[in-house]
Amino acid sequence: MARVIRVLLVDDDALVRAGLSMMLDGTGGITVVAEAADGQEAVTATDAHAPDVVLMDLRMPRVDGITATRRLRARARPPEVIVLTTFDTDENVLHALRAGAAGFLLKDTSPAQIVEAVTRVAAGDPILSPRITRRLMERTVAQAGAYERARAALATLTPREHEVALAIAQGRTNADIAADLTMGVTTVKAHVSSILTKLALDNRTQIALLAHDAGLT
Repeated sequence: MARVIRVLLVDDDALVRAGLSMMLDGTGGITVVAEAADGQEAVTATDAHAPDVVLMDLRMPRVDGITATRRLRARARPPEVIVLTTFDTDENVLHALRAGAAGFLLKDTSPAQIVEAVTRVAAGDPILSPRITRRLMERTVAQAGAYERARAALATLTPREHEVALAIAQGRTNADIAADLTMGVTTVKAHVSSILTKLALDNRTQIALLAHDAGLT
């Protein structure tokens, strides 16, 4: 007989837990072994019931889903975690994945897709909803584009201007830069003015952001 996948439901909304439990328990090969209303209860329930997969909400009282995921994944024999949430910001997705989540689904995901996700993750196959995958790809492309544009822009500077730009990105004042690079403050100001003009920027903060996009800080 095929192994039954043991699932723990973690959500502070009892109605959400009830709906998920009814759906999953009606599926062959999956059983809901416990429920938890927050991240702390999730840790306790995992100790008591040893689930294979945890369906984890993000925003909960006491201990949130990201923290709970990190704690569970730090264990010697951790369960797989699928984040199931209504909050699909890039930051939430990245924090969840960095915490060790194997999947990220939105609560409007169809029941069939949730069942498929539980089955796949239990088999060691990470999964993201198509919408999340598309957004992460777009974010990666955008970041790559920003990196290349920033590198190209900084390449137009003289070596000395490049040093000044990097110092600005490190939060150095004009006086600090003058001392570090052995030049007068007036000369530093002239370099800063030249950098702003060449790069079509308005202020020092924009210089720092450009250096960050170029991977220099």
